[in-house]
Amino acid sequence: MSFLGQSTDRYSSSPWRDPEDDTLRLECGVFGVFGVRDAAAIAALGLHALQHRGQEACGIAAFDGNRFHTERHMGHVGDAFTGADLVQRLPGALAIGHTRYSTAGGAGIRNVQPMFADLETGGVAIAHNGNLTNFLTLRERLVQEGAIFQSTSDSEVILHLIARSRKAKIVDRFVDAVSQIEGGYALVAITNKKMIGMRDPLGIRPLVLGDLDGKPVLASETCALDMIGARFVRDVEHGEMVVIEETGVTSTKPFQIKAARPCVFEYVYFARPDSVVNGRSVYGVRKRMGHNLAKETGVEADVVVPVPDSGVPAALGYAQESGLPFEMGIIRNHYVGRTFIQPTQGVRELGVRMKHSPNRAVLAGKRVVLIDDSIVRGTTSLKIVRMVREAGAEEVHLRSASPPIKWPDFYGIDMPEREQLLAANKSLEEMAKFLEVDSLGFLSVEGLYDALEAGPRDPAAPQFTDHYFTGDYPTRLTDREIAEGRNEANDKQLSLLVSA
Repeated sequence: MSFLGQSTDRYSSSPWRDPEDDTLRLECGVFGVFGVRDAAAIAALGLHALQHRGQEACGIAAFDGNRFHTERHMGHVGDAFTGADLVQRLPGALAIGHTRYSTAGGAGIRNVQPMFADLETGGVAIAHNGNLTNFLTLRERLVQEGAIFQSTSDSEVILHLIARSRKAKIVDRFVDAVSQIEGGYALVAITNKKMIGMRDPLGIRPLVLGDLDGKPVLASETCALDMIGARFVRDVEHGEMVVIEETGVTSTKPFQIKAARPCVFEYVYFARPDSVVNGRSVYGVRKRMGHNLAKETGVEADVVVPVPDSGVPAALGYAQESGLPFEMGIIRNHYVGRTFIQPTQGVRELGVRMKHSPNRAVLAGKRVVLIDDSIVRGTTSLKIVRMVREAGAEEVHLRSASPPIKWPDFYGIDMPEREQLLAANKSLEEMAKFLEVDSLGFLSVEGLYDALEAGPRDPAAPQFTDHYFTGDYPTRLTDREIAEGRNEANDKQLSLLVSA
């Protein structure tokens, strides 16, 4: 998605709200349900399960047979979509929902999804996860043709393309629209009579089809199906469009067939561990990552400690492979909301303790293997290492359950630019010194692919989207290519309006 106030060169990362926070964030989860009584309530439950995919805004659109009803809010799903009157506010048997993470300078409510438009064929509401790599190119063309934009979101570009299509049928208009977009995306939409799900030609962003008492459900992850008691049917395939009507579910593949390249970071970090993504248990993959990490980077130590929560499965695998005891040496505070404004360096240094607290009984006097899912800029890792040492650890050996992150992402992950990525700018020895650890180790790309049970990586046709580790981007970066050709600055303005 695109957000007001961030750099609009789509190939540089957005400025982060907190310069001390280097947590990766995935921009969005989507959910849809068809033909179910009180569909908005079901959608709200589904969004609860997808809250980890976007924690700063959420929205639901429902259709009652005559009118569309939408609500979009800043904040968590549990705060926004609650109360006995929810189904009165959002009546109908068709509903889609969205959770969103907004980057710095986000335009607030006008970029929150789902987005709605009245067309001559009827209304359409759409929610989308991912980023379009030709967003600026398309938006510039549409503005020149007279389109008026109310947001700076990729999703509104898709709506304009649908509206401007000369095709007669709404499904054909969707095909016409998505044939013009590039990048990684999964989208759900509802019209007067249909629910439509679409996944990009490489399947970079996930989307699954479920069944709730005979009624179809679409969701970013299987954990959302579990939340509402739905049965997993199958993954929506890469490049597939599913059209759901009263008569059933039909599938089309309107694009040239390509090999799938799903995002490997779904397994490393983003997906919930209880989800199954592209047929693979996320929990199982993460444990195997830990096993391979121990084989590749084993060290003499007394205890294996995860950085919770995302480091836990890999740490379990590492402990099992190494024969070292697994202990919760760091306790996570699950009741921390947004990080408060930290006015002084001294207070900022304490910020990590809001989220993580050392368990001194486990750490004191021990040689600790500290397992994290990934290392981005290293600022948070450094704070955690210092915290573990202050709790009495004799040695700290930091291990990353993913390979070194050296390249930014442009398909829906909020990631720093390359000059801010620790592994892109320092050697292993320099990183270890910066992080103040006794040793540092990363899972290899080969070890990651082995954990995914995908066979050796094929450099000519990689099985996954893994550019953050390899620099091998799966699609054209159209906007970046054009900007570089024009020698344009990265701060090209998207909008003159700044929302409070």
